[in-house]
Order: sequence, then C-alpha cells, then structure tokens
Amino acid sequence: MCSVAHRISFRAILKHNVILRSFMHSQGGVGAIWGVIESEWPKDKEKTRTRCLSTASTTTKRDFLNNPTTLKTVSDFQALYEATKKKFQSKKLPVDVHPDAVFACNELDLSEVQVYGFDYDYTLACYKPILESLLYNLASEMLVKRFKYPDEILELDYDPTFAVRGLHYDVEKGLLVKLDSFLQLQLGSVYRGRTKVPEEEVLKLYHNRLLPIAYVEGPNNTYRHNTNSKMVQLADLFSVPEMCLLCNVIEYFEGNRIDYNPEIVFHDIKTAMGSCHPVMHATVMKDTEKYIEKNPKLVQYFEKLQNSGKKLFLVTNSPFSFVNCGMTWLVGAQWREFFDVVIVQARKPKFFTDESRPIRLYDAKTHSHLWDRVFKLEKGKIYYEGSVRQLQELKGWRGHSVLYFGDHPYSDLADVTLKHGWRTGAIISELAHEIKTLNRVDFKKSANWLQMLTQLIEDTQDNESEAAQQCLRDWMEERDQLRNKTKNVFNEQFGSVFRTYHNPTYFSRRLFRFADIYTSDITNLLKFSTSHTFYPRRGVMPHEYASHFI
Repeated sequence: MCSVAHRISFRAILKHNVILRSFMHSQGGVGAIWGVIESEWPKDKEKTRTRCLSTASTTTKRDFLNNPTTLKTVSDFQALYEATKKKFQSKKLPVDVHPDAVFACNELDLSEVQVYGFDYDYTLACYKPILESLLYNLASEMLVKRFKYPDEILELDYDPTFAVRGLHYDVEKGLLVKLDSFLQLQLGSVYRGRTKVPEEEVLKLYHNRLLPIAYVEGPNNTYRHNTNSKMVQLADLFSVPEMCLLCNVIEYFEGNRIDYNPEIVFHDIKTAMGSCHPVMHATVMKDTEKYIEKNPKLVQYFEKLQNSGKKLFLVTNSPFSFVNCGMTWLVGAQWREFFDVVIVQARKPKFFTDESRPIRLYDAKTHSHLWDRVFKLEKGKIYYEGSVRQLQELKGWRGHSVLYFGDHPYSDLADVTLKHGWRTGAIISELAHEIKTLNRVDFKKSANWLQMLTQLIEDTQDNESEAAQQCLRDWMEERDQLRNKTKNVFNEQFGSVFRTYHNPTYFSRRLFRFADIYTSDITNLLKFSTSHTFYPRRGVMPHEYASHFI
C-alpha cells in the first residue's frame, strides 16, 4: 500500500478529487490514506487529516460515513469536524436584509388595487414604548381598585423586555408558552409567572411537546379564539404589557403562597386592560407628541395614492376623538380629505363577520350617533360601527381591488382575505428589531455554523461506533448552546417573534397565511410605484435541491 501511495503527489491529491476518491476506495477508505499520509508527513498529522477531508466532496464524505469501517477513531471524527469548521469559515456571510423592505408571502400586483384601506392603531399611528408603561400602570391600578387585588401589585414594575407578541397563555395551567407552526412547545420558553418552568415539568404537565390542535384552537379548529380552547394567543402589541402584568401578578401569588385560579386572574387582567383604554385615550390626547411617533412620510404616501387615482378608507376600533387627535398630529387638521370613507369604533372583527349591524352616522360636533338611515357613504363624514358587507354594497369595493393594512393577523386580516377576497398587508413594527438582529455579524456566523453543524450531526448519527457516539454527544451539546445563543439574541425569555429554534412560530404561520405582504412601517411602500408587483421568494422545499435556486 505504501509503495502505491509514495507515487502519488500530495498536491495532486488536493488538486484532483478524482484521484483522492479512487485511491481511498482502492486502499480501504479514508482511514487507510491517513495512515499513508502520516508516514510521509509525520510533523503535521492533524492538519493533513483536515486538508484531506476538506478536499473530499460532500458526496464522498457521506459515502465514508455510511461505511462503518471508514471512520474509526475519535481523531477521525475530530478531523471531520475541523474540516467542516474550515469550510464554514471560508463561506461568505449573507448580505444584510434592508430594514425598510417589504416582504411578499403571496404575489401582489398593485396595478390591480384601486382601493387602499387602513387600520389606525399600530398601522398609521405607531406608539412610543412609553405607551406600554402607561397601559401597564393603568391596568395595575384597575386591578387593585376595582378587583381588590393586593396593593403590592402596584409595586411590580413593567419590564418591556420580558414578553414578545404571539405567545399563548394556558388558562388552565397558568403558563405562558411559545408555540411553533406545528403546535410544538418551545422548551426553555415556558413560564409560570416570571419563573422558567423546567423542561421535565413541562413534559410532565403536557405529556408531549406536540399539543393537540383542539387544545390550542378549540374543537372547531378556527383561526379565531374559541372559548372552549385551553390556549389564548396574545397577538397584538397592546397584549405585550398585558402579558407582563399577568406574569408579574402570578409571580407575586406564587412567591407569597397565595392560592389563585389562573383563568380568573387572566380574565381579570384582560378586563382591567380593556377598561383602562378610555383613560389611556384621554392621556394620549393631552400629550400626543409624547406617545405617538411622528412619521413625516405619511402625508407623502397618502398624496401619492390620491394622485394615482386610488380610493382610501379608514376602519378602526378606536373612537373618533382619539383618532382625530392622532391623525391631526400625524397628517394635519385636514387629514379627512385623504379618505373617502372613515369608520370608527368598528368593533373588529365583528365588523368583518356580522351581517346585520347597521352603519350609523357620527356627529363630530355633538359627539353623538345619529339615528338616520345611511344610504350612501360620503367623503368628509364620520361613520360608526356597521359591517364590511354594507361597505362593499354602498361603495362597490370588492375582491382583489381592495388592499387593507392592519397590525393584527386575526381581527384585521383573516376575515377580509378568507371571506371577502381582499388583498392584505401586515404592519409589524417589531420587524425593525428583528432585522437589525439578523444583520449582526455574530448572529450570521452563529446561524451559519448552526446549520453546518446540524448537517454534520445528521450525516454522522447512524455511525454506531463508540468514537462516533462520543463525538456526537459533544456536537449535540454545542448545537444546543448555539440554538440558545441564536434565540436569546432576540429576547432572552422567548426569542424571535417569527421563529422558534428553527421552525416558524405559530404567529408566523398565521401571518404568512393571512398577509400578502408585510413590512415594519406603512411608509416603506412609498418607494414603490402603484403598479409594482411584489413577488414571493421561491423557497426550497424539503424534497427539492439542497442549494438555493438563486
């Protein structure tokens, strides 16, 4: 064997994979060639092993791994690991994602859109973080004064970094959890109050990581919360302070050994949070600049749509006085001139589902609702309640000619796309933070290495030798550390809004289903023409090519 190997140049081996492959197969595999090379270059054995493995193609490497006699020692697998690490280090990092980009889930041709509709809260009006603190404090006071919770609740501070949108609360078990698109619990992100629940206890409580769909969504498996389901999803940004208050109260009860019913606590806090909205509205109206982000591009966007002959309408659950104050701050006193229809206190999602609710005229001067029958919807007037059926009948706006923007996948987007065929756009303000994190060099490196290490584990796992299993244990431990690192960089408790460790979140699945496009700010669309077509990225399905098409 050595006499044959002596006649082969090491440089030729590195240059010509074909020679390396044929030699390996003829001499008994990679273990044999390492023995030969070590006899020739005894001073640098480990580097030689790595260079030889780096030279072998992916297919050849997998052929070796499928043969139990190929890799035999721990050193063999360590060399394979180092070769993979070297390949990772040679790869270019992904280019940055533009923070103002618009992302397509479904192809959307704007030339077909003649009517643009908007929600108000967190769509046109984006609030500063101080609003969350205001809501939290108001709800805390409501709990103590109205529901007679302990006064110590008022001393529990709001933590804006604790929760993220899209989590589920188990009303039966009193746990805040994160689910992926397959209804799997993300272990390590299950909390009772502010305390993380150990994985062993979680599995004991649920008996499985994969939850039954009826447990999460109720027996009818609808996208809207069913009162018979055990889980409630907190899907809008107003729910973030609600989740923090809920967990703070439960933590207080647990720490002080106070008996409580988790479902009652949830409903009390939800009621308190809803009841304090009128007070929140009054507070924001007194100092709008303090609570609402100024967006100078909003007027430009409305003008662009109007100059292109598009119709605009506003449908919001907020009262007129609150909307008027905010829109005057954002757009100017004449903001209603941009909109062909303005509907306030619409009570979505009932606005999109009910058939018989009459639309009423609102008198802005007397702040009252008129009883006159509405036969047409006129520009400059304010309307109250009603239904999407009446809006479509009175204006003739139907189907794919309507594009509606909102921040809530369910109450804003689900019904209009599933039942009425409207096109939809989601405004997800957290996207700016997510993209900023994705663009960090340390995150890109960790994510790339996680992918390659996972592939190495997958390729090696069927080798039952003791050396292989020993290395696999080390690699799996490193993989777990990488998974936590890439999760915690978004949020230490729950990770990314859009992804669990590797799967999309439950929130993402619903977002991608109900939104044709999504972006972090409505004015990100300003740079696109009104005839622009958004094309979804062609992703790689599991059964397709391993590499990207582009």
